Amino acid sequence: MTDPVRRLDPYAAIGAIAEHTGVRLRYDGPCAGGEVGAAYVRWPDGTRSVLSSGRAATAQLIPIARAAGIPAPEYLLCAGPYVVQELLPGVPPASLDADALGQLLAVHDLFAGLMPAGPNARAGSELELFLRRSGPGFCVHETLAAYDGRTRALLRRVREAGEDRDVADGDDLVHLDFHPGNTLFGDGTLTGVVDWDGAGRGDRALDLVTLRFDVALRSPALLPMLDERLAALAPDRLRAYWAHMSLRLVDWAIRHHGPSDVDFWLRVAAGLPS
Repeated sequence: MTDPVRRLDPYAAIGAIAEHTGVRLRYDGPCAGGEVGAAYVRWPDGTRSVLSSGRAATAQLIPIARAAGIPAPEYLLCAGPYVVQELLPGVPPASLDADALGQLLAVHDLFAGLMPAGPNARAGSELELFLRRSGPGFCVHETLAAYDGRTRALLRRVREAGEDRDVADGDDLVHLDFHPGNTLFGDGTLTGVVDWDGAGRGDRALDLVTLRFDVALRSPALLPMLDERLAALAPDRLRAYWAHMSLRLVDWAIRHHGPSDVDFWLRVAAGLPS
């Protein structure tokens, strides 16, 4: 469980898609960025799309997002653990300023109330935060337990937070990895929100905590824009969501990056807004 997560093998994915669906895609190069990877592919007619790992269940949420005006890519094909999705215009922002962050917050406002109880609650009623047990490939407790005294102390705080709350429940659409690297901009305008693989039904404030951790890395001067919103969050939710992201990023840094990244995320984790 503590091994690094394997990156996408586009050739193996294309072969598996052909075997299961008969559709023969052509590899057209890697997509920039991303921790697990995505690839450009072409359909037999030459149309270019994006291949990534994904869940068929997510495809049920994409139409809900798109109908609300969220620029999410259409899922064109789902085959086992792989999805082929629409290639949207734009690129991830090289830097983040107040205007771009404002656009991210505005589109995130559209997530509110999109998953009311009933027919649209297809992704489950709760998003587990994995504060009391390891998650499925992320939020792994064992890595923090084995690394050093600082990470073991963080793990204790994470588990204590989990005693009060270990879910991000609600009626919102939640992206679960909402940060600038999963957005696209063209000519200064937000054109896409991508990488919906973890999306589900719950409290969209979890996305704001995810975004805040990323802004701490990219543009710390913009943190007040997020802290103003997080100030309205119930203390038990903020503490739990903060513990989730602290666990998630420190675990990932241990398994995929190195000591400097671990040190950085431990410092961010220690800065829970009051």
